Amino acid sequence: MKYFTRMKIRRVYEWSGRARSFNRRLKTHDYDSFAISVEGLSKIIINTGQHILIEGYDEDNPYVAKVTRLYGDENGQQMKAVVQWFMRVSELPVNKLKLLGREPHPQEIFYYECRNCDNEVNVESILRPVKVKHLDSNDPFPDSSDKDTLYVKLSWDSKVFGVVNSTVMESPAEPAPASSPPSCLKPSLPISPSCSQSAATPRGPSRRVLPTPDHAIMQKASLGEVDHHFLTVSLLFLQISPGTPKTPRHATPSIPIRSLQTQQPANILEEARARLHVSSVPESLPCREQEFQDIYSFVESKIIDNTGGCMYISGVPGTGKTATVHEVIRCLQHAADMDEIPSFHFIEINGMKMTDPHQAYVQILQKLTGQKATPDHAAVLLEKRFSNLAPRKETIVMLVDELDLLWTRKQNVMYNLFDWPTRRHARLVVLTIANTMDLPERIMINRVASRLGLTRMSFQPYSFKQLQEIIMSRLNKLKAFEEDALQLVSRKVAALSGDARRCLDICRRATEICEHSAADPSSTGLVGMSHVMEALNEMFSSAYITAIRCASTQEQLFLRAAIAEFRRLGLEEATFQQVFVQHQALCRIEGLRPIGVSEGLAVCQRLGACRLLLLEPSHLGVLQHIRLNVSQDDIFYALKAD
Repeated sequence: MKYFTRMKIRRVYEWSGRARSFNRRLKTHDYDSFAISVEGLSKIIINTGQHILIEGYDEDNPYVAKVTRLYGDENGQQMKAVVQWFMRVSELPVNKLKLLGREPHPQEIFYYECRNCDNEVNVESILRPVKVKHLDSNDPFPDSSDKDTLYVKLSWDSKVFGVVNSTVMESPAEPAPASSPPSCLKPSLPISPSCSQSAATPRGPSRRVLPTPDHAIMQKASLGEVDHHFLTVSLLFLQISPGTPKTPRHATPSIPIRSLQTQQPANILEEARARLHVSSVPESLPCREQEFQDIYSFVESKIIDNTGGCMYISGVPGTGKTATVHEVIRCLQHAADMDEIPSFHFIEINGMKMTDPHQAYVQILQKLTGQKATPDHAAVLLEKRFSNLAPRKETIVMLVDELDLLWTRKQNVMYNLFDWPTRRHARLVVLTIANTMDLPERIMINRVASRLGLTRMSFQPYSFKQLQEIIMSRLNKLKAFEEDALQLVSRKVAALSGDARRCLDICRRATEICEHSAADPSSTGLVGMSHVMEALNEMFSSAYITAIRCASTQEQLFLRAAIAEFRRLGLEEATFQQVFVQHQALCRIEGLRPIGVSEGLAVCQRLGACRLLLLEPSHLGVLQHIRLNVSQDDIFYALKAD
């Protein structure tokens, strides 16, 4: 069914009947109804207490609400409506739908209980009335042939679903201010007994005792809305965890039990190797306490104030940027679960995982709404979503990792990511992570970059003492390394790049070498200097490093020129023409004769044949794109050794 918006049909709005009361302080009148006139059609009268459709970013799925109050001035210049919002399935966070315990009905909507959303709209945004029918939780949904009726069974409060009391749907609306919305809802599972009456008790003049969580579970089970396995897991959760938070993170069916138990570390070295793995989640993030606090305070303030903002986080690889942001989000989600801050919706995209920068629009829309669309259509829908006044359910916190890779010729993807949080009604907080400090200025005019008002955070490379502290924190008092060995690997990596991931990899390799040399009578069983030196030589003595050391002077200069150009662009690739300009400049600095274009292309082709560079087809000539096939650390190490 297609709903037409004001962009296609001209509507005229006016009050119907006389004003019911007058507010002297605000100089506004309260009304019982208003009329919508459309040329060639009969006049539509909408009264308080009616359900309506409100214009939104998606023309096919307008917002659904119930009018609770109408007010404005006598001449119709200001016409406002206070509404009670309902949520469509497409508006719910995709990761929360599993809490429903069943497939939602296509015409199902949910009574939305929210303390922070905007429930005042312009009357001119109202499209037409709509029929909304309340169903008891044990009633089946009617035949879907009636496409004009929407059905309500449950409520949604940004955390759990609840059963809607019929009095909410059937009683006439009260023309009260939006600050005191009706809240006659039963709680849904699971809520702990210790907090059910304090955190989920309905607000307002009429308060009543809520049913206990086990009663709510059994009630849902009797209605056929919870499968047997879910019921068993939920009741077990209630029996063994009387004091757990009311929004458990694992109230879903358990994964299949392993037929064999995971193998436990056989010795200290195996245990150390497991703890030093890059994917292992540490108990804390040492050496980034200040950065953690700054990011946490920034996001927390935006969530509490219901505003938007953007933070640009930069730093070389392996300096803890992504890990710190993930820890911030984990702590904020815990605070939201404990009702210390309003709930928020977190989504994450990564430029490394996209074949085209415009796929960012597709991923963002799908993670927000579950809706699939082409990049162009997704961009239009997101632009409407973040620009228009709407019942913002909760603040959206979006992490954009590897921002450098979302570069496009017109820079529209990056610009939108920076611009959307500045919109008045967006309630969007964007955290961008990149390797280049001044990427916004490089891709956009300085005037535009300054207008966006980015908050910046720079992660400096780790010093050798910080790297040593990170390793010791990971080991957590496990005595597997000699102190001198830890100092050596920390100093070596800090001198090159300060990359913590490279440091962890070298330490893990050193434990393997130590384990294989355990038969040596002189061995102490700990990772020593000799093991670390062997690991360092292996790590920095690959065939690629040998090839770099054996390359000609011009080839080594070309590799240096490629790194310099990548850093200038803030990207991981460039054209031969761009790198060649850097190469000529380096030749002059080194006192060498600059080579010609044809000789430069030959140098580039030789590096491509050695697989030190990845090249586009050679027929493109100076316009072919170039990427490194080795890490910059390896190039620095090989050239420093020379």
